[in-house]
Amino acid sequence: MRRNVTVFAPGRPEVPDALRCRLPMGLQQPIAAIGDPVHLEERLLAFFCSSSCPGNLILDTYDLARELRGAGVTVVGGFHSPMEKECLELLLRGAQAMIVCPARGIRKMRIPKPWREPLEAGRLLVLSPFADTNRRVTAELAARRNRFVAQLADEVFVAHAAAESKTEAFCRELLASGKPVLTIDRPENRLLLEQGVEPLGLDDVARRWPATPCRF
Repeated sequence: MRRNVTVFAPGRPEVPDALRCRLPMGLQQPIAAIGDPVHLEERLLAFFCSSSCPGNLILDTYDLARELRGAGVTVVGGFHSPMEKECLELLLRGAQAMIVCPARGIRKMRIPKPWREPLEAGRLLVLSPFADTNRRVTAELAARRNRFVAQLADEVFVAHAAAESKTEAFCRELLASGKPVLTIDRPENRLLLEQGVEPLGLDDVARRWPATPCRF
């Protein structure tokens, strides 16, 4: 498919206000975008999950993703772990906007087939803070990407963070920064809940996101 890549550079007047305002230090490096940056003006929920996810939580996460899709919540993430990838496919079937942030440069990236219709419909925005020379995902790029995603988001949902995992350490980092972090209220997530992560159930979605008002 035809792809139009826009690069937002520091100091340029065309940089969307929402992008500049969502980053704590402002725009410090070029950000490449495919799609409509207007979705940055919406209320954004970041989505993360450890590579390993207990079976009970898999079903709960699917159900929650369906609720988020039905409520029209704009979800942002890297969607790299198996659970994240599955939920991305589910969310892309909805009518709400989505923001995907690959841990690599996107100018020469092949657009996955499930992304094409949402892009053409204007529902999908692809963002990357990485140079075109970063063509392969590494642990370092993934960590930087996750921080970028969390900075963009108003709230962060973590389906599961395995004990002593990078995701768990990332959750502690987010909590220390004051970012609202949510998770599923299950015994498998006891460690997160004890650290102060807020429980999120299916019935909470409509209450928490009765609408998705613009922040900017």
